Amino acid sequence: MKKRFKDRITLDPIMALLILIVITIVISGFLSLLGVQVNYNTIADNVTLEYTEGLKTVESLFSLSGLKYIFTTTVSNFVSFTPLSSLIIILIGIGVMEKSGFLKTTITLLTKKAKKKTVTFVLVLICLLSSIMGNLPFVIMIPLSALIFLYGHRNPYIGIIASYAALCAGSGISILFTSSDSELLRHTLLGAHMINPSYTLSTLSFISIMIVAFALVAVAITIITENYIAPKLPKYEFPETEIEEEFTITNRELKGLVLAALAGLVYLLFFVYCIIPGLPLSGALLDYSQSFYIDKLFSADSFFSQGFVFVITMFFVIIGFFYGIGAKTIKNNKDLCDDLGHSLDGIGKTLVLIFFASTFISIFKKTNIGEVVTAFLANFLSTSSLGSFPLIILLFIVSMISTIVLPNSGFKWAIIAGIAVPSLMDAGISPEFTQVIFRFGESVTMGITPIMAYYVIYLAYLEKYNQNQKPINLLKTLKYQLPYTITIGVILLALLIVWSTIGLPIGINGVVNV
Repeated sequence: MKKRFKDRITLDPIMALLILIVITIVISGFLSLLGVQVNYNTIADNVTLEYTEGLKTVESLFSLSGLKYIFTTTVSNFVSFTPLSSLIIILIGIGVMEKSGFLKTTITLLTKKAKKKTVTFVLVLICLLSSIMGNLPFVIMIPLSALIFLYGHRNPYIGIIASYAALCAGSGISILFTSSDSELLRHTLLGAHMINPSYTLSTLSFISIMIVAFALVAVAITIITENYIAPKLPKYEFPETEIEEEFTITNRELKGLVLAALAGLVYLLFFVYCIIPGLPLSGALLDYSQSFYIDKLFSADSFFSQGFVFVITMFFVIIGFFYGIGAKTIKNNKDLCDDLGHSLDGIGKTLVLIFFASTFISIFKKTNIGEVVTAFLANFLSTSSLGSFPLIILLFIVSMISTIVLPNSGFKWAIIAGIAVPSLMDAGISPEFTQVIFRFGESVTMGITPIMAYYVIYLAYLEKYNQNQKPINLLKTLKYQLPYTITIGVILLALLIVWSTIGLPIGINGVVNV
């Protein structure tokens, strides 16, 4: 009886998102009526880069003006929602690779004799490393991860869940200096200059502790996936013909792989040459208005930020097309055109999910609830007369909680840094270690917030490969991520405490204490 009642109240993700929208609107009206607001340190002038006291107030959407905002912006928010355009364009390239047979041939060859844990570990490493590309890997790695496990005759859910966990963790743990790190470093220096105007930081200040965290998290995600998540997932039913099929490579497939490799190599060499500065006619795709090389690649106005999705899509199309030519799976222009739309078949519900997700996220952002909560939590750092260890734990928790309501790293750190960096410097903790604490904290809970824009991609692919009659619900999707959140949280907090106790350098010219 209890199970039947539970089955009846299971909400479809679309209905759950609609309920979240209504709840957000009502809460914004209630908080606005109470006059909820908070003060925090913010940048007064982008030229002088000085801090001043800012004010954030909850904006009510439970009003006529709020209703007007919802009706006038919903369509534009959906059209401009980055995950939507990125996913559709990337799926064009993935469709060619999949339908031509390139993906099945390549994945089967690479994974046929590999151990299950090895495949998972390599996938997790790739997802963690791909954080240098920002949010784009969410729309590339989640669909590909599902196919990797599908062609390996394992439940695609394993690939989807593991890749999402690694991508979310990788957003705060990177052994490479990313464009996000560059943005955060600017706010860290501003906070440091409130105490010491001559304080400096380098791009390698965090590399040592990040490498250790990277390795520990990669191993942890692999162990959780293989020993906890995979055994608890329902059995995935494959077609009998697919199970019995024995993969054998023929001369056609070999020719296709060779042609695809050559075409892909030429394409990549062209773009690599165009991002190397200082060579004849090279560096044409860099944004030279930026200081750091990573910003020259991925700044807001750079070629790669504006066109990287298309660059990757064309790479996928080229290798899929040349494989198809060599393997004779693409014989004419009709075959190619059919392949281009292959991955977009049956995408209707995904688009509806994205529509409601974009509406929910835009409404939540408009209310300022996330920023108010973040600023409120950050203020505890300045009012608490705690020692260094309690402050490390407190900032870690503040970062974790604020990420649930404000996933954007730049917005969040812009609010927290002006309070956290000076407060922890007064306690003897360096600005660079403070930034590491913040990054570790947000990497813990990034995977369990539906406000994160790319969560809807994870949700959509769990729905796509769902073989149960019941729809996959929001709570279950977040429940899959909970073991990763708990384990990674314990590992990273322990690492911070041990590192600060020993006092080892966290990177080149990067220290724990000032």
